[in-house]
Amino acid sequence: MTWTILVLVLAVALFMFGGVMFKQDAKKTSGGAKFAKKAVKLVSVLLIAGCVCRLYTPYYLTSVNPVILQEMVDGMQAKQNEEKNKAIRKYVRSNADVMMADAPVLGNPEAKKTIYVWSAASCGYCRRVHGELTDVLANRDDVKVVIKNFSIHGVNSDAPARAMIAAKIQDNAKAAKLVDMIFTREYRPSENIQDPKKLGAAIEKNVLKFAEEAGLDVEQLKKDMNGEVVARELANVRDLAQQFEITGTPFLIIGEEAFPGAIPAARINEALDK
Repeated sequence: MTWTILVLVLAVALFMFGGVMFKQDAKKTSGGAKFAKKAVKLVSVLLIAGCVCRLYTPYYLTSVNPVILQEMVDGMQAKQNEEKNKAIRKYVRSNADVMMADAPVLGNPEAKKTIYVWSAASCGYCRRVHGELTDVLANRDDVKVVIKNFSIHGVNSDAPARAMIAAKIQDNAKAAKLVDMIFTREYRPSENIQDPKKLGAAIEKNVLKFAEEAGLDVEQLKKDMNGEVVARELANVRDLAQQFEITGTPFLIIGEEAFPGAIPAARINEALDK
C-alpha cells in the first residue's frame, strides 16, 4: 500500500511537471520533444490509473461490495471440494472392501449403497449424525453405514472405538447394537475424574457393560480390543483421514461424495438418491 501511494505521488508529479525535462526553442518546438512530452503524459496517466485501481479495489471489495469476496471464497472452496471428491471417488471404487473389512456396519450389510462415516463417540455432532443415520436406515434397506471409528479425543473416545471394532470380530449384528448403545447412551462416568488412567478405566468399564447387554463375549472382547485387527482398523481410519484431509468429525462419504460436518437425514437421503 505504501509503495502504491509513493508511485501515485510520483506519477502525479510527472504528469504535472514532466514537460520541463525537455528543453525547447521559444519559437519552435521540435517533433522529438513533442513526442517525448506525450509519452511522459501517457505513462503518468497509466501509472495514476493503475495506482487508483489498486487503492480502490480493496475498499470496493471490503466495504462497497463484500459479496464478491464471499463468492470468490465459495468458488475456491467448491473447486477444492471437487478435487477432494475426485480423490475420494478414485480410492473408494478400488478399496471399498478394505475400508469395510474391519469396521462395524449398520443397516443391511448386503446393500449396494454405502455411507462411510468418520465418527468419535465423544463428539456431540457425531452423536447427532448417528441419530440422523438411524432415521435413514429405519426407512430404507438399500443402504449400509460403515463406522470408521476416529479416536481423536484421547481416553474419551479410545475405549469405545476399540470396543466397537473388536465387537465386529465376534458378530456384526451385535457390534451394531453396541454402536447404537455407545452413541445414544452416556458411557462417561458421572463423577469428575481428573486422572486420565482412572477416567479411561471407568469409561471402559461402562462400555463393557453395554457389550454384555448386546450379547457379546466380554472377556474375548477385552482381548480383541488390544489385538491386531483393532490396531489395523484404527491405523486405516487415521491413514484415510490424512489422505482425505479429514481434520474433524463427523465426516461422511455418501456414495462418492464427501460431507464434512453434521448433516440432516433429508440431505443424506438426497445424496443417496443421486
